Formats: sequence, structure tokens, C-alpha cells
Amino acid sequence: MRTPPTHLLSFNEQIYNFEICSTDFASSLICIASDKKLILGLARFPEESENDTFEWERLKDIYNESRCHSLAFHPETSLMSVPKTVTFCSAGADFILRIFRTDLQNADTVQSLKAHTNYVNDIAWDTEGEFLASVSDDHSCKIWSSESHYENVITFCLSSAGMSVKWHPEEPHKVLVAEKKGVVHLYNVRSQQAIISLEAPRGPLMSADWSLNNCHFITALAYGDVVTWDLLHKPCSPSDVKQVHEDGGRCVRFAPNTEMVTASIGRPDITLKVFTAKSPVPLVEAGLKLYAGLCWHHRLPYVAAAYDRKLGFWKVQFK
Repeated sequence: MRTPPTHLLSFNEQIYNFEICSTDFASSLICIASDKKLILGLARFPEESENDTFEWERLKDIYNESRCHSLAFHPETSLMSVPKTVTFCSAGADFILRIFRTDLQNADTVQSLKAHTNYVNDIAWDTEGEFLASVSDDHSCKIWSSESHYENVITFCLSSAGMSVKWHPEEPHKVLVAEKKGVVHLYNVRSQQAIISLEAPRGPLMSADWSLNNCHFITALAYGDVVTWDLLHKPCSPSDVKQVHEDGGRCVRFAPNTEMVTASIGRPDITLKVFTAKSPVPLVEAGLKLYAGLCWHHRLPYVAAAYDRKLGFWKVQFK
């Protein structure tokens, strides 16, 4: 049973990545990366619009020197302030991180951060905006400090490519780093020490996430398995291993309001699947053919995926 998207946006150019802003004052803001362009726009869903329709408003196009591999919004991004403050980072195919700042009018700036020597697979700001973290195929996780104008202040050396990096609002100064060989580390940024390391039963690990709803839950997509750890009750070994994508996975994300629901994309056919922890039957299953990102809406029950020139939103009926 294939699930069609509830809402669908079509573009003239191929999408390579996208991100939905998760801040309270800009939760309808989306950044979409095409070849050398970053598109900022607002997606208004029927649940929050006066006329019960889905609407898209394209706000601004920003030139980007290099094709984007990963995107992250700064936690202080706000459309309620005067002037508006939109700050986000793009990791380019040229290994350079670029921090864009815009008021969505005329004031745009870009700052380039150079230290990685290979593709950057994921980037994330901590919830205070103090640190930006990046992980790369160069076997490193780098921490950049906003206080020092985004100087690279810490480098964690990894034993394989860094695939995912995450922060958690309830765990300040701790950063989650997932390696391709199947290991997930929690580092303390202050002491620069590893607190805990978790190992997936098999690799390669392509993606990991840290549940916003419950900081004890970590998940990873390793080979085609969604592997979940419950650090409170079973810290040493996975609490659940579910084979979801028989030919391998690309990305996994916890639903923001529950650690019991995950969305993932993998092969065959680059398929989006949404599962609850206890059920073998997916809530959503959709063949995409191409992969260009996966993201949950911060407040509404939608999961979004980009493929080719389309951005689809699936409404998920949580049990």
C-alpha cells in the first residue's frame, strides 16, 4: 500500500537538500537547496491557515557557490522580530561551511568556514547557538564557536567517516556523533571526552538521531536496520532492531513529539517509511526514486521528503 503525499510542492529545478526550521518563531520556514541556489519560503498548512488550505510563499532566493550537502537553521532564527533574523548554515560539496544571515529584504551576509578536507555529511547548532558542529568524510567532528566568530575550537578525531551530529536541549554541552563503521559517541564538549559509545550490530551506519522528546533514546540506520537504544533502561545494547530497508538505508529521524515513531528512507526504490516502535506495519510507505532529504515539522504531524523536483508532506496519524 503506497501512501501519496498529503501536500506536494513542485519546483523548476532539482532539489538536493532541504530543512524545515524548528524554532518557535519560524516553524513554517523552509530552506530548499537546488544546484547553486538556496530558496527560502513559508509553508502554511490547513491546520494553521484561516481558509483551511495548504499554501507556499517563496520569500527569497540566495546564491550559493557550491551544491549543498547539509542544512541547519540557527536556533535564534525568527520571523517575529523586526527586522526578521534568518541565519542558517550550508555545507557545500567543496567542503566549505557557509553561514548565511538575511533579514529577507536586502541585508544578506555570508561567512565561510574552512577546515574540513572532505565532504561534510551533517551540521547542527546547539540549542543556545553557542556552537556549530560538523561531521565529515575526513574522519572528524569539528566544533565551531560563535563567541570566537566561528573559529574551529575543538576537533574530535574519528576512526571512520562522520555521518550524523546532533545536540539536545536537555543535555547541554553534549554532542552526539555517529560514525559510518557503526559506532555512536556522546562527547562532552567542555571536557572534550567521550561519555559513552554505542555500537550497531552491523554497518555501514548512514544516519543517526537523538530523540527531542526523550533524551535517553538514540536511533541509527545501519545497513537497512533501524537500531534504537534506551540509555536509561538498557544502555549497553540496542533495545530494538527492526529491519526496515532490505537493501540499505539513507536517513532516519525521530518524530519530534515521541520517541516511539521514526521516519526513514532507504532502498529498494528509495522508499519513505514511518513506523511506530511496536508495529511491523508502516504508518506511511511511499516510493520516492530519488533522495534529497528527510525532515519532520516541529509542531504539526507532518513528515517531509524531497525527491527530484518535488517536496512532499505526509500527514502522520499518530496512534
